[in-house]
Amino acid sequence: MLKSQAWRRRARKTSALGLMSTLVVFVCSVFLTATPAAADVTRQYTYTCTAGGPFTNTSISVGLSAPDTVTAGQSFNLTVNIPALTLATAPNTTGNVQVTLDLTPTTGATVSDEAAKSGAPITSGQTAVQARSVTYPVQVAAGTTTEVGLTPGALTLGLPGTTGTETNCTTTTPQALEVPIGTGNGNGNDDENDVVAYNCVLQPTGTTDANYPAETDIRVVMTPPTTASANQDASVTWAGTIQNTGDSLTLPTGFPTTNAKMFVTVRASGAGAPATVTGEANLTSVTAGSDLTTLPGVTLKVRPTTTGTVTLTAGDITFGAATTGTATSPVIKCTAPTTGLKQYTLTVGNGTASPSPTTTSPRPTRTTTATVTITPSSSTTTRKSQTPVAGADTGAGGMMGPDGRLFILTGTALITAAAVGGLVMRRRSIRS
Repeated sequence: MLKSQAWRRRARKTSALGLMSTLVVFVCSVFLTATPAAADVTRQYTYTCTAGGPFTNTSISVGLSAPDTVTAGQSFNLTVNIPALTLATAPNTTGNVQVTLDLTPTTGATVSDEAAKSGAPITSGQTAVQARSVTYPVQVAAGTTTEVGLTPGALTLGLPGTTGTETNCTTTTPQALEVPIGTGNGNGNDDENDVVAYNCVLQPTGTTDANYPAETDIRVVMTPPTTASANQDASVTWAGTIQNTGDSLTLPTGFPTTNAKMFVTVRASGAGAPATVTGEANLTSVTAGSDLTTLPGVTLKVRPTTTGTVTLTAGDITFGAATTGTATSPVIKCTAPTTGLKQYTLTVGNGTASPSPTTTSPRPTRTTTATVTITPSSSTTTRKSQTPVAGADTGAGGMMGPDGRLFILTGTALITAAAVGGLVMRRRSIRS
C-alpha cells in the first residue's frame, strides 16, 4: 500500500513539473516574440489619386522609412513602400510599375537620383499588382548637425512605355520624415567594410595624367529587396559616397560634359544569377579638371533563375559617355578588389517560369463500323458462373491487406482496457 501511494505521489509530482515546464517555455516564447528589435524611422502617408489613369485606386497608404540614424557627409537610402494596386485594364505585356515621388529635403540633404523607379512587376492578363518598395539615395552634407527632414510630395504611378497616362496622387498628410544625425553610415551601424578602395586609371590604356593612377575610397551601400522570385528581375539600389581618406577623383582634360554617365558593376553569385550586373546613371554638372565629389544612385536588375540565396559584392566603376549604337566610351576605370568586400544577400523564392508555346497538328479521326451477331452455343444447356482469367478486375478481396474492422476492434479493446485500469486505480485510491 505504501509503495502504491508513493508511486501515485511521484506521478502527480512529475505531471505538475511537466505542466510547469510547459508554462515556462510558453511564457518565455511569448516574451521573446514580443521583444521589439531596433526599428527604422517610419511614417505612413495617405494619398488621394485621380481617376482616369491606368490604376483604379483612389486612396492609398504609402510608407516612408529610413535608417534610425545617419552620418553627416554620408548617404543613406530612403525606402518608399508602395501598396498593392489594381489596374483598370489587364495588360497584354509585362514590365514594372514606374514610380516617381517628389521629395523636398531640408537644408543639408540632397536626393541623389530623382528619376522614376522600377516598382512591382506587371503580369500580362492580370489586373492585380503586388506591393513593392523602391528606394531613393539621399546625400547628407558634411558638417550637418541637425536632423534631416524629407517631405513627400506628388506621387506618379505609370506603366512602362507610356507617357501622359499616369495615375497622379497627392498626399493629405505632408509632414516631414525626420532622421536624426548619429554615427551610423546609413544602415544604422558603422561598418568599415562598406568602404571600397578603388584603383582608378585613365582609358584608353597609356593615357597620362598627373592625378592618375589614383587610390580612391568609395563607401558603397547596396539595398536588395526583401524578397525575390526566380526568373524575375530584382531591383538592387547602389549608393556610393567618395571618402576623404583616399585620392581625389579628378575629371581629366577632355572629359565629356554632355551625356556623361557612370556605369556601376555588381558581382553576383548563387541562385543562377549572372556573374556581373551593370547599371548606369547620368552625371550632371561636371567640369573637366575638377574633382567629382557626388555620385548618383544607381538601380540594377538582378535576375536569378533558381531558388536560393544571391550574394552581391561591389564591382568596377567606369566614367565616360554613352555612344549611340555601341557600348560605352570609358574615360576613367576604377577597379574594385576581389576580396575583403562586404557581402549583401538576396533570398530567392519560387517564381513562375515562362511556358514554352506548344504547337500541335490536328489528326484526322478514323471511324470504323462493324456489325457483330452473337449466337448462343447449343452445346451449353446449363449457365454456370466462371472465373475470368488473365488478371481480370474482379475485386481485391483479401489481397488488399488487413480489414479495417480489425483496427476498429483493436482500438475498442485498448479503450476498454484503459477504462478498466482507471476504475481499478480509482477503487484502490478510495480503499486507501
